[in-house]
Amino acid sequence: MSPPSKRERETARRRLERREQLAAQQAAARAHRRRVALAALAVLVALVLVVVAVVVLGDDDAPGAQRTTAPDPSVAEDRIWTGTISTDVGDLGIELDGTAAPQSVASFVTLARDGYFDETSCHRLTTGGTLKVLQCGDPTGSGSGGPGYRFGPVENAPADDVYPAGTIAMARVGNDARSMGSQFFLVYEDSMIPADQAGGYTVLGRITSGLDVVQAVADAGVEGGGSDGRPATGVTIQGVETQ
Repeated sequence: MSPPSKRERETARRRLERREQLAAQQAAARAHRRRVALAALAVLVALVLVVVAVVVLGDDDAPGAQRTTAPDPSVAEDRIWTGTISTDVGDLGIELDGTAAPQSVASFVTLARDGYFDETSCHRLTTGGTLKVLQCGDPTGSGSGGPGYRFGPVENAPADDVYPAGTIAMARVGNDARSMGSQFFLVYEDSMIPADQAGGYTVLGRITSGLDVVQAVADAGVEGGGSDGRPATGVTIQGVETQ
């Protein structure tokens, strides 16, 4: 057999180069697919960890987690409670009457223990007529928020419709005795609030110290100069302790 010609050797060399080039390309493609698969797996693992973290921590880490039913009145223990509403403008000492308003006190004490009021704003100040109150307890700061339940009827409302300075009372929807939730108001000056078809407003306690803090907020007036709206001096409740 005669040795291969120069042309045949060149053709063989080019074939070998093409095979080597193809093999290199295939190896690179396999390596790229492995890298993509590993990256996708890492992303999937990260997402799973995030989901697990949300599921495990979500309810426990959310202050004021929503309840569906009002706490039982027995939580009020048929006794007088004392406590502190801590705000960024000063602290208020409070006293709650679990005997005269057991349902409202049970709700307030439970929400306080849950941290529901923490970092919420007092969203409404009234300065006109006979209504002199600072309203708080809405985590949305809009006046429409609540704890996920409503309760009633009205407890311990004054027969003469007079709410002395220092009174702590439950806010509710007009003519609806079973619309109370988390919102309450602090009376900073003697007020007369006429009863409606539902009755008066539940008095659950009184301010024992720090009334001057609320009065100073009232003295600063309402945003925009009106008589009913957001207080010009913002008030944030930092926490509520009861015992």
